[in-house]
Amino acid sequence: MFEPNFRYTHPMVNNLVDIGVSRATVLSSRLVPKWDITLRREALVASAHASTAIEGNPLSLREVSLLAEGREVMATRRAKHEVINYLDVLRNLERYHTAGRMTEEHILRLHRDIAKGVLEDPDDEGHYRDVVVVVGDPRTGHITYRPPPPRDVPRLMREFTGWLGSDATRELDPVIAAGISHYEFVRIHPFVDGNGRTARALATVLLASREFDIKGYFALDDFFDADRASYYRALSNVDKHRRDLTTWLEYFTSGVLVSMSKVRERVLELSLERRRVATEGQLALTERQMSIVELAVRNGRVTSKDVASKYGISPQAAHKEIRGLVDLKVLQARGKGKATYYVPT
Repeated sequence: MFEPNFRYTHPMVNNLVDIGVSRATVLSSRLVPKWDITLRREALVASAHASTAIEGNPLSLREVSLLAEGREVMATRRAKHEVINYLDVLRNLERYHTAGRMTEEHILRLHRDIAKGVLEDPDDEGHYRDVVVVVGDPRTGHITYRPPPPRDVPRLMREFTGWLGSDATRELDPVIAAGISHYEFVRIHPFVDGNGRTARALATVLLASREFDIKGYFALDDFFDADRASYYRALSNVDKHRRDLTTWLEYFTSGVLVSMSKVRERVLELSLERRRVATEGQLALTERQMSIVELAVRNGRVTSKDVASKYGISPQAAHKEIRGLVDLKVLQARGKGKATYYVPT
């Protein structure tokens, strides 16, 4: 079985402690639904944009945001599919683990969903490579890494996923486990293409499966994208023979800290109305009410007709749903008569 080689250092432990402090602040936050939806959407778009941009996707953050809303952008089919696939994966992380445990089949499905409609040969989607691949700079042609030969990939992945699903791994701090998983997956490079996106998504799934990011506000990929040179350097600096992951894990935990600290600051910024929240508490909304608020946040407004159409209900029932949200001071009315629409408060 795969056994990771690393040691805990002061920087790594300090990062983990500070991550815990920031995470506790985020988990104890009591935001109104509008803010909650906004933070989750920001994290989703930022992660999809960053992870695909690292691999050369040309779409801007704004264009990724439009695709997340189901709108069209001018781009190649591949560029759009890469982003749409990644968004779909992030929205459905529960597909890729069972009761917190990830298997080889989960990883194959993860790659299949990330690579769907993107690779030249559809048979490569969710199937290990049977060819030699190299990692390098496409601009210079310089080869920076030669992954294991294809004949070794099935065995290495069995060993890796065996470790991934073990009790020993579940006893590790989820951030450490995610960092180890990210590196080992990239080292094996099991697929013809899409290994980077799958490795970053794998780390995200692992954190989600261990309930690290319960609220869905966290976007680690943004950290990697902000300084790609440091990201690639941290990966390449691991000795390929000893495979001591200590310096990589120092880098990875620092990235999680930076990302979680950003979330903490954003939450505190949105929580300036602490007195109001402390007085009124968290608003309890139904799933449909949350969906209506999300629709209003995404589009900037919502009408009774929008709600009736979306849920297949009568105009009267739609108006009743919206009036309930107005009474809760989550939405407010604008305009008059048939021109009335509602905006988030």
